[in-house]
Amino acid sequence: MAVLAAASLLVAGCSSGGGPATGSGGSAGPGGRAGTASPSPSSSAVVPPAKGTVRVTGTVATGLKSPWGVAPLPGGDLLVGERDTGRIVRVAAHGGKVTELGSVPGVAPGGEGGLLGLAVSSSFGTDHQVYAYFTTASDNRIARMIYDERRQPGNQLGAPNTIFKGIPKGRFHNGGRIAFGPDRMVYAGTGETGDKPLAQDKKSPAGKILRMTPDGEPAHGNPEPDSVVYDYGHRNVQGLAWDADKRLWASEFGQDAWDELNLIEPGRNYGWPQVEGKRKGGAVPPGYADPVLVWKPADASPSGLAYAKGSLWMASLRGQRLWRIALNGTKPVAAPQAFLTGEYGRLRTVVAAGDGALWLVTGNTDGRGTPHKGDDRILRLEVS
Repeated sequence: MAVLAAASLLVAGCSSGGGPATGSGGSAGPGGRAGTASPSPSSSAVVPPAKGTVRVTGTVATGLKSPWGVAPLPGGDLLVGERDTGRIVRVAAHGGKVTELGSVPGVAPGGEGGLLGLAVSSSFGTDHQVYAYFTTASDNRIARMIYDERRQPGNQLGAPNTIFKGIPKGRFHNGGRIAFGPDRMVYAGTGETGDKPLAQDKKSPAGKILRMTPDGEPAHGNPEPDSVVYDYGHRNVQGLAWDADKRLWASEFGQDAWDELNLIEPGRNYGWPQVEGKRKGGAVPPGYADPVLVWKPADASPSGLAYAKGSLWMASLRGQRLWRIALNGTKPVAAPQAFLTGEYGRLRTVVAAGDGALWLVTGNTDGRGTPHKGDDRILRLEVS
């Protein structure tokens, strides 16, 4: 039933009027202001088939507590952050051995806050830096730590060096996903903490996607040269992924009506709280970027987002399913497909493996799920 609903949403998603514009190379390059050209379906990537497949090939790890952020290491192992414990562990890609690096000091879990996104430096091989987005007693912030695997387990993290602070915190809508883009800059999705006007306030980092240097400074080419704000008008961004042509996509929680998949352009206004989902009949002033696709929250409530095999893959919490969105450039090829519906409960994070497979992390121990024996777990998926 959900797939049929998504199919009807796709028709609306591909209708004319209000679609986000793309510039050359999308949002991954140094960045300029948003272009005005219409989205083009052309792409250097091979267009995937309308129908894909998902096969669970193994359970890599079990017994994780409120896993949230996941960062693949160059050798294939995974770093996993636990939202409510503040721990970072290393999970061996082969065999699933779990080794504790340590806990991030200053994490103050509560509601949807805690230790959230993780990323490893683009220069990890030489600087061994691990980046974390986390909630403290006063704010959300991004810090980096040196990971020294030669030290004893539990004591392998250096002291945090905060690169950016002052992101508003709340019991809900803390955003939290961070990633290094193809341009080697740090991107962060934030939430508006329930204070809706913050999403439209360009001076606030809440309800935005931020783009900064690895040292936390505004990245060259941002819409405003003295600001890390890359775009605005978001409710709660928890998924970031780049496609084969280095375009940035984001998954976002709606409120009561529509969750969103957005194609991100620098400087664009994605509408919240004036618009949730797609604009209708000129009911709001022009100038807002429409989402590419929307879902009812019962079918999605999306968190993680990944790109593999020509498709975006969106992990859904309340929807308890993995969505596949096959792309031809900036256009979906067909209606989104739902996989694993209800089989593993809430799905928090999905990460592309280097060989085109996916890592999928469940989210049943986050206080809203129904944990089963072995939760939470990491699954390996073969997809097409």
